[in-house]
Amino acid sequence: MSFLDRIRACNAHDLSGFRPFELDGHRLGWIRHALADELPGVDPGFVTTAERVTIAPDIRDFEARSTLLDHAAQFLVERGTIKGLRGEHYPILPRWGAEPLMRLDRAAVAAFGIESFGLHVNGFVRGAEGVPSLWIGRRARDREIAPGQFDNMVAGGQPIGLTLDENLVKEAQEEAGLDAATARRAVPVGAISYTMEVPEGLKRDRMFVYDLELSPGATPVNTDGEVEEFGLWTLESVAESVRTTTDWKFNVNLVVIDFLIRHGHLTPDNEPDYLEIVRSLRQ
Repeated sequence: MSFLDRIRACNAHDLSGFRPFELDGHRLGWIRHALADELPGVDPGFVTTAERVTIAPDIRDFEARSTLLDHAAQFLVERGTIKGLRGEHYPILPRWGAEPLMRLDRAAVAAFGIESFGLHVNGFVRGAEGVPSLWIGRRARDREIAPGQFDNMVAGGQPIGLTLDENLVKEAQEEAGLDAATARRAVPVGAISYTMEVPEGLKRDRMFVYDLELSPGATPVNTDGEVEEFGLWTLESVAESVRTTTDWKFNVNLVVIDFLIRHGHLTPDNEPDYLEIVRSLRQ
């Protein structure tokens, strides 16, 4: 396998199996044809045609639209598309920074192909010669997604009602035991996007990426049960493991590859797919 293969795996999808979900002139998501045809029977507020799914024009306000989506989310549980609701809601936005049009339970986001947002933090320590080593977490074995696989030091979805800064502080405390002052030293270094077909539907993630340099004596400590253990890895070990194993949570591969590029470990001289890798991380 190659680094590019990891990126391609996160972008494998076929939109011919989906119908656009649109509202107020905005294309908000993609819904599989079978589910699109069922939605008007779940709630008549859904309007389905051969070209798209939308919401009846008389349903205008945020709460009414969100209630409609709550009905759909519960139907997805009854239908067996998702195992259960999470009780955490994501905003549905026409674009990042805009006012949310409605909200949807996190578990149902992929079934609607909604663009979702999250943050990933690369925790690192610089060695004697300034070369960084990465703190890597191993996910707990009881996780529904990627149990026992390697993960960033801190990562989490972006729920409605929190700013990115607030979510960064929350996730850093829960996942790595870091205080707010330490978490806020994290530097935003860009964003990575991918679109991946999954059993539930279409996963369209946009991950805000941060680098957080920690002192050599600092050790992350998980507090919410999501991480089994942390280890400090050299960039050589990280690169070899990502390239040759399937031990990493699928989207973490992308964040780590981006780190390897930005910190000079992957270069145009040592990686023949360099240009395509750089382009593919931000599709």
